[in-house]
Order: sequence, then structure tokens, then C-alpha cells
Amino acid sequence: MSADRVLQSVTCLGCGCGCDDLTVRVRNGRIVELSPPCPLAKRWFGDGTVPHEIRVDGRPATIEKAIEAAAGVLSGAGRPMVLIAPDLTTQAQRTAIAVGDILRAEVDGATSDSAAAGILVAQRRGRAAATLGELRNRADVVLFWAVDPSERYPRYLERYAAAASSTHVRRRTLLSVSVGTDRGPGEAELKAEFTPGEEVNALAVMKATVRGQRLGELPPRLRPAVAIAERLMKGTYVAIVHDAEAGRDARDAQRTESLVALAQVLNGPTRAALSSLRAGGNRSGAEAALTWQTGFPMRVSFREGHPRSRSGRSGLDRLRSGGADAVLVAGSVAALEGPGLALDKVPCVVIGPGASAVAGARVAIDTGIAGIHEPGTGYRMDDVPLPLASVLENPRAAAETLGLLLGALRRRAAGRAR
Repeated sequence: MSADRVLQSVTCLGCGCGCDDLTVRVRNGRIVELSPPCPLAKRWFGDGTVPHEIRVDGRPATIEKAIEAAAGVLSGAGRPMVLIAPDLTTQAQRTAIAVGDILRAEVDGATSDSAAAGILVAQRRGRAAATLGELRNRADVVLFWAVDPSERYPRYLERYAAAASSTHVRRRTLLSVSVGTDRGPGEAELKAEFTPGEEVNALAVMKATVRGQRLGELPPRLRPAVAIAERLMKGTYVAIVHDAEAGRDARDAQRTESLVALAQVLNGPTRAALSSLRAGGNRSGAEAALTWQTGFPMRVSFREGHPRSRSGRSGLDRLRSGGADAVLVAGSVAALEGPGLALDKVPCVVIGPGASAVAGARVAIDTGIAGIHEPGTGYRMDDVPLPLASVLENPRAAAETLGLLLGALRRRAAGRAR
């Protein structure tokens, strides 16, 4: 029996909060204790066990054979695609992008559908944002718009929006707006409810109130919007919290546009920032890596030999409808949201945690998980990079494995150039 190892200040990627204050106890190569006892952190870390298989056409193979087979599948394609799935370090994501570059492939991340509205609005009109640390220490009025963080982001309230300790806030006021079935926190001091059809009008009323415009007689259902806006203007520093990955329909895009505009308008009578809740697994890290490598956060095409933004459907949608003749999925396929990808219908290479469980993959190489088996960098929901520790040993890292694939593709490209 080996002695326990205790690691402190461990970063968790279970959700976008990126809590970096966890203590992890390891015994006999397994995680046996985790504190604080966050349910998402427990689900994320588990006991740390992951598969270690390498398969080519469903049969066990060496890493050398698998890498050459993967290079053959991808380099022979006319319309290759690279999908960056969750659970990778930013270093591995960067290498996956380099693979897409040398293949002249389309490259996309896991959030091209769910978070696209907020990203595009921010590019089009800018946005007032802040780090979670700044909101913790300065926001004295917090408005939750159609979201209760307690389920998907369990420690968001205790660590940031409703933290007990703060450097500049003596008393914090929580406001809550519910829209249809999207409920705000029940413990807020001031609450309002709107139907989905009333939401955009309610936000328009709030913006007009902040600007000091005369509104005339409002329908009774919209009058609470005035009270919410008036309370926001009394704050010294306002935080507006919303779920940036709520969905992909037109109403979600309108909500995001209106919330960005409200935060901007509030920077006048007070100071305000929009806090966008994001899921875990370093999803937003892929957007950061794509942006600094290509200039675009999602839906990037290298088909013409240089990066270009590809408008229209996401890579996930295009893959489901036959938009590629070969695909590399880097990361956890199991963490991708939405309908099945039907990876058995297109030549597929999977490199990442749980790759060997993907049915129909031509090449599957299991790796460790970012922040559990693989050190590096991960991004919090506010785009702050955090260091990731290696809690357990694993025979194979995603960044190194993708690097082997990149080297094999470069050798093939050099051979064709001779």
C-alpha cells in the first residue's frame, strides 16, 4: 500500500468557474477524496481512471502504427475536418489547430452553436466585461437574468457573485429575472417574471429607463422591468449574469444582444459588466487558441491555404450532414453536446479521453484528461488562463500524441513536395 498524496490548489474544469482551490487526495493511483465537496468537481474528477487503449480498425495497435494510420486517413481526404472537443489543455488545442492547418481542413470547437450568439455580438458591438475576481470584490448589485447558477455552476455564488468576503463590498443585493422556464435564483431580494414573448420588450424598457426616456403607460406585465432598472442604477458596480450557452435559437440571440446593450447603457449612471456563464472542459480555451492562431474564434477554414472565417453552420452540423470526407476529433467525444455525430459513416480519427469507446473510429488513441492526467493551461469562463496540474500519471498525453500526428503529416507533406 502506498502512502496518500495530497495535492492542493488544484484547478477543476468541471464547469467554467475554473475553481483553483481544490484539495485532492490520491491513494494507490486513484482519487479517493476531494474538497470542497462540489458535485460537479466530483463528477469531473471521479476516481481518475481512464482507458489506455490504442486501436486501428477496432484492433489493438502500437502507437507508431496508429499514428501512421491516422496520418494516412487524414492526408488522403479532400474535405478533412478537425473538431476540438472538450477536456484538452490549451497546448493540445493549439496542436490540433496546427494539424488542421497542414491538412487545409475546416476547424471548429464544441461551442460554435451554443456560444456563437454572444461571441458574434461582442465582435460586432463590443461588450462590457470583467473578471470574476473583479465582480467578487466590487459588484454590489448582481442581476441574474433567466439563470440560477446553482445547478450548472455550483460554486459561482459562493466564490464570486455572492461571496461572503470582498475587498470593496459591504452589502450585496441580488436581483432575479425569470423568463418562462428559465428561472432566476429564488433567494433574490427583488424578482420579476416575464414570458419568452415579453423578454425583449422588458429589456427595451430597462434600457429606456436607464437612459431617462419617457415611457408612457406600460402594460402591467412590463412594469417590474422599470423597478429592476431603477435598482440597477442605484448600484456602484453592477454585474449582469446570464448563461452564454443557453441555446441556439433566435430568441437566445436576441436575449444576448439586449443584455450586452443593457450593460453598455448602464456604464454611465453606474458601472456595469456582463458575466457570461460558460461550461467546463476548457471549451472557451479552444476559442482563445483559435483566435490567437487564426484571428477567428470558431468555424475556421484553411481550405485556401490560410485561415478564413466560414459562415453558416457549425462544424458539428456539417459533419452530421456529410460535410467532410475525413475527420479528426481531438478531445472527449462523449462531452460533445447534441445529436449523435455518426462517426462510423466517415473515416474518423479520435485522439482524446475515452477515444476507444467511439464506435466506428478508424483510429482511436486514448489519452489522459486535462487537469487530471495532463498539466498545461485551461481557460475560465471569463477568459482568464489558469494552470492545470497533473494529479495522476497517465501513459499518454493528448498534446504529445497530437504532436506525433502533426509530425507524421509534416513528413508526408515534405515527401510530396520533393
